[in-house]
Amino acid sequence: MAWDEWEQLKSEAAERQSAQMQLNQLDPGDGSPGMAGGPSTYGDLEVPNASLTKISKSAHTLYNELWDKARVAVPTSDSAASDLSKQGFALGAGLQHVSNRWEQQLKSLMDACAQITNHLQRTKNIHASDDNYIVRQMSSIATLDAGFDERVGQPGEKNPIYGEKKEKREE
Repeated sequence: MAWDEWEQLKSEAAERQSAQMQLNQLDPGDGSPGMAGGPSTYGDLEVPNASLTKISKSAHTLYNELWDKARVAVPTSDSAASDLSKQGFALGAGLQHVSNRWEQQLKSLMDACAQITNHLQRTKNIHASDDNYIVRQMSSIATLDAGFDERVGQPGEKNPIYGEKKEKREE
């Protein structure tokens, strides 16, 4: 791509944009650039998908129901398998095998439900943390930007954002 072509593309892009570049933030309403409050005022980073919340709740509900209802079969089956084996029935060993497999599969399913719920909750916390980090970074950028803005004071005067200079004491 030639330099002239690049410059032309930049000017076309600038024409499509508004007169000024603006970060995704709420105008404070007083004419000054910057953020007008915390994240609740101008928005949070979030995954706006209610389906994810429903999946997390369903996985949690399934976990609780498996804990309450599906585990009940294991002790009963183990007891029956033990009684059958003591009485000399070969069916006892088969029932014990089924009981062991049931318990393994149940634990596997419960672990999967717990992982789904925990993963979605952790993802939400990570996004909230990322949002707070971005707010802190953007706030510091706005402060730095104000320090470099030559339009804040009269020409030739010091920028008031740096405060008053302290005079040296003579001893």
